[in-house]
Amino acid sequence: MKPLSWLLVKKDWRGGDRMPRTGGVIIATNHLSWADPVLLAHFLYNHGRWPVVLAKSTLFKVPFLGHAVREMCAIPVDRGSDEAARSLRESAQRLRDGGAILFYPEGTCTRDPRLWPMVGKTGAARLALESGAPVIPVAHWGAQELLPYGDTWPRPLPRKTFRVMVGPPVDLSKYAGRAPHADVLRAATADIMAAITAQLAELRGEKAPAVPYDSTER
Repeated sequence: MKPLSWLLVKKDWRGGDRMPRTGGVIIATNHLSWADPVLLAHFLYNHGRWPVVLAKSTLFKVPFLGHAVREMCAIPVDRGSDEAARSLRESAQRLRDGGAILFYPEGTCTRDPRLWPMVGKTGAARLALESGAPVIPVAHWGAQELLPYGDTWPRPLPRKTFRVMVGPPVDLSKYAGRAPHADVLRAATADIMAAITAQLAELRGEKAPAVPYDSTER
């Protein structure tokens, strides 16, 4: 994937020194394009971490792509089924083994018209509170220019720039010792998404919306 990444985009990587080099860690990021897992994998690998991606189970059956996600030791996710809980259990075990879980709390590419992060789902927060693993917010920008959401083929010319900004760990200490009820998980998720959005606002040089887009209300 690294040669493909170098070929397709220029790099503007910031805050890489904030990425823990060892120990279990949850890397929470925004989702703009089907291309950003590849580009983020390159960034994380170059900063000392092997990215463990949660990928839709159907991707494991796609020629070439299925081989790639298996070789990356990705965790399959069966959306809308009881098996989804199994992916979180496997993620927790990978964290105990010192893995770096690349998590998209939104669950899908953003539907916000201006491509800001949406309201997140609670899986990453639950995993963080139950495991005690740090959550590192990572924002990125540019993958959507290479491969807009819904497109089949990339747009390599002119060559795009893939920008990454790593923030400090999300402070979830106020939730320590509290039972993971729905209101706690939603509040912790909001804190995680706010941290990602703050990094993206700095990366874009723009002011983020006061209220995140909620796809469930549309």
